Amino acid sequence: MAFFKALIPGALLTWIVSGVIGSNGSRGGMLAIEHVMVQGHGFYWSWALFIAATCLAWAIFAMMD
Repeated sequence: MAFFKALIPGALLTWIVSGVIGSNGSRGGMLAIEHVMVQGHGFYWSWALFIAATCLAWAIFAMMD
């Protein structure tokens, strides 16, 4: 259950950090931030950052149980 709770803060952290870094024209190095278009809406996203943020949130929620 902790994993499913961790998906929301992981996605939110990724969206905010990728948006700030990507909007400044940077690719984020190892984060590999890319501009994604979904049904006409564009945003910046990084799968590497999403996995890291979700693992961090999962560990925090698992320790709280």
